[in-house]
Amino acid sequence: MLTRIRGALAAYPELAAVLAAAIIGLCLPRPLAWLATHDGINVLLVILVLATAVTIDAAALRRLASAWPRVLLAVTVGITVLPALAWAAARLVQAGPLRDGVLTVGLAPCEIASVATTALAAGEAALAAGVLIGSTVATVALAAPILTLEAGHASFSPAGVIENLALVVAAPLAAGIVLRSLIPLTARPLSTPQAQQAASRTALAAVAALVALVASEVHLTAGYAAVAAALLLTTSMRDFAIAAALATTAFGPKSAAPLGLYGIAVLIWGTACAGLLRNHAKPARQIQNQSSQTSA
Repeated sequence: MLTRIRGALAAYPELAAVLAAAIIGLCLPRPLAWLATHDGINVLLVILVLATAVTIDAAALRRLASAWPRVLLAVTVGITVLPALAWAAARLVQAGPLRDGVLTVGLAPCEIASVATTALAAGEAALAAGVLIGSTVATVALAAPILTLEAGHASFSPAGVIENLALVVAAPLAAGIVLRSLIPLTARPLSTPQAQQAASRTALAAVAALVALVASEVHLTAGYAAVAAALLLTTSMRDFAIAAALATTAFGPKSAAPLGLYGIAVLIWGTACAGLLRNHAKPARQIQNQSSQTSA
């Protein structure tokens, strides 16, 4: 049994890093909770978004021209249907910071890691990048008014939420994409395998650190059984880190506590789905390759 667990963690280093970070956050809550209350989540989120953005190729974005109807549909459904589902699931949790944290899950944009998991599943990474960018813009523009309507609180400023998301999500995302597009064609340091690997490792380190910070706010009680049930109902590839930043800005650090559990669930769900889809696509790719070789 232990051998299988070690093998699974070795095959999925992202999952191993997140689980280790969650354990550290639960075991060392005080120093990490201090960082969470002093803009630690926002700083790490800027690093994560920027590191991910520089890996998005401008050529891939140009291929989105023919796919814009699908991207628009996905973004529209994400910003309308998912908040409603999250609001319904949050009713399972007692009113307070934990419910507020669950509520923000549906307002988070597409998970940043979904671009990588889409590639892992042999899907079109450019399409995933388009949904990521579109859903991020939708979150920055609409999360505050939707959250004001759903939460029924007047304890936070919608303008403050919009400003925070613009600074820690939209700005670094745009900066990373522009930075990559400005690199001369004759010298593409951001396109080399070493640079891509460095950016991926930076993003993974930021994700792990974010999990540790939000896990430090978790104080396991019987109430977390309802939180787990609600999160299972809202599990999809939504960005737990942005949800944590949104919850912290709107309701305070304690409301970010459920997002540590959600982050683990998202990565397990995403990597598992990617693996299944990749394995399902293998026979089709093999047949296609054989047909190409026969034609040649």
